[in-house]
Amino acid sequence: MLIGYARVSKADGSQLLDLQRDALIEAGVVEEWIYEDLASGRKDHRPGLEACLKALQPGNTFVVWKLDRLGRDLKHLVSTVEALRERGVGLRVLAGTGAEIDTGTANGRLIFAIFAALAEFERELIAERTRAGLAAARARGRQGGRPRKMDRAMLQMAMSAMAARETNAQDLARRLGITTTTLYMYVNGDGTVKAPGQKLLDAPAR
Repeated sequence: MLIGYARVSKADGSQLLDLQRDALIEAGVVEEWIYEDLASGRKDHRPGLEACLKALQPGNTFVVWKLDRLGRDLKHLVSTVEALRERGVGLRVLAGTGAEIDTGTANGRLIFAIFAALAEFERELIAERTRAGLAAARARGRQGGRPRKMDRAMLQMAMSAMAARETNAQDLARRLGITTTTLYMYVNGDGTVKAPGQKLLDAPAR
């Protein structure tokens, strides 16, 4: 089964979804299985994409017009493609520089494997940075004692650590000297930032 996703950056009518929608239908996607967003690719909250990813089942193929319709940035794109692969969901890109990606072909499967390798490389870098950061925190006496409030440096460390699947949230919170409740107040389980965390990141540095 083919499930499509389309997105334009502006919701003021200056950009239309028609081109993407027509391309997806021509590729064989049934119109009722096309999910859409009118939002910038930099935004974390894209309800159309979230609903699309939830609808995908093993054996389905996720179809997009171009790769830039999918990812907020390279890191997000790699993690999304890797998540699709792990779930047994195929990917097909219709146009642009990613048009070679079609897991129904040998070349497409090779590119999919490259994305998987990039994701593993990123996880290893995150784990290495996290271990170094936690060791530095322990050296500064940040382990144990009264729970601390989240600051920007801790938040960035927590985001990197939580992006790695092997990270245990309870252990991470203990090492940072905060409660697990505080950790999840700022960071999602996949390492993405929540609204309070984004507010902290956006606040002027003191």
